[in-house]
Amino acid sequence: MTEPGASAGRCDACGTDRGRLMKFSLGKDFFGRTYDRLSPSTDQSPKWYCETCSMHKNLQRDFRDIRMEFDKLSAGQASELAGAEPLQRAHIRLREIATILAGAGHASAALLLNPSDVNSLIGRLQTQTGSPPVAR
Repeated sequence: MTEPGASAGRCDACGTDRGRLMKFSLGKDFFGRTYDRLSPSTDQSPKWYCETCSMHKNLQRDFRDIRMEFDKLSAGQASELAGAEPLQRAHIRLREIATILAGAGHASAALLLNPSDVNSLIGRLQTQTGSPPVAR
């Protein structure tokens, strides 16, 4: 989720100074876990994003959460991806992210999330789970 910010200032991702800026605050991650970026101990210097960069920041967060849980699963640790349904949801979300990034014409897309990293994780997930390859 985002919180409306001041219209003055620059986006911390792409540098634009037009439009409303937002910052991440309270919300849920891809797995439904609560996160809080407003706690003083975790948000000493908040970042502000334009609308497009805010959307890409959400994609980045989902990618990071899926990658972290997949790394746990691959290492034999307890993971949110331990089950067919969560794996399928993660695979679908990664394909959505890859599709969005492929069509992104905004400078922040590559700054916040590298499409090759997403495609690499899709490949790893397919190899681990035996899923058929998906056209990218």
